[in-house]
Amino acid sequence: MNHRQTLEERVAERYSGLSGQLQKAADYVVTNPLDIASRSLRAISSESNVSPATFSRLSRALGFDTFEEMKDVSRLSVGQQVISMSEKAEQLRVGNSSGKSMLQRQSKACINNIESFVTKADEVRLEQAAASLRNAKRVVLLGALASTGMTEYMGYLAHYFAPNWTLAGRMGASLGSQIATLGAGDALFIVTKSPYAKRAVQAAEVAKTSGADVVLVTDSHKCPGLAHATYGFVVPSESPQFFSSYVVTLVLIETLIAMIVATSGADATAAIRRVEAKNQELGEYWSEPSFN
Repeated sequence: MNHRQTLEERVAERYSGLSGQLQKAADYVVTNPLDIASRSLRAISSESNVSPATFSRLSRALGFDTFEEMKDVSRLSVGQQVISMSEKAEQLRVGNSSGKSMLQRQSKACINNIESFVTKADEVRLEQAAASLRNAKRVVLLGALASTGMTEYMGYLAHYFAPNWTLAGRMGASLGSQIATLGAGDALFIVTKSPYAKRAVQAAEVAKTSGADVVLVTDSHKCPGLAHATYGFVVPSESPQFFSSYVVTLVLIETLIAMIVATSGADATAAIRRVEAKNQELGEYWSEPSFN
């Protein structure tokens, strides 16, 4: 048991294996951490329509000895009410009463997300995920729907030093052919946010079953792909916009890449130097014209 885990991380790891009633209790616990931390079990039960005994069983299912122990951990967790994209778009259309500009609101949300992530981050898990990606014989990157750009950016960075990294399903390539060949010693990196892409969840399951490590980044403990993740990361994505923010996802990706390079030795530096030289040779970079 990792005692540094937040309550949401514990729920995320075990959610798919919980019964329907325990999932209902878990949903309430994650979305109402302040209530869990400050109110009595009887009051929480009345508010949630979940019996006290169910909350006690959930505590044990999450690895706590008592409900009171879970209450203590809940103080470190931040709940997030999820509303639809259309509802958020309507909020934008109607306007806001905060008196702050959109730039101020968006910037504040991004800063809060990063601060929340840094405060709760399990750096041991980050190091383990980075080591898995660094040591893998082959790494496949998969980002579906809005998450596609995140993995393409990660792939761009990785190609400076890791020729064994590939993007799944790109340019008409079959996703099945790339995922089906993954096995022990390989790794699959996935980014998927609500609404979760079916292909991402299925790819996580296939890769995990075949023995590959699965590193999955998502925005909620409810993501079904977490059940198949070797290293799962639930990142804050709150935003005043109608879409989720990917700022913390970008921070996580850039951190993982930096950790991999920092522990890869001189080979990574030499590889990056070769790519830079080749880009220069091919005229990839802009240079000021010379005038005689």
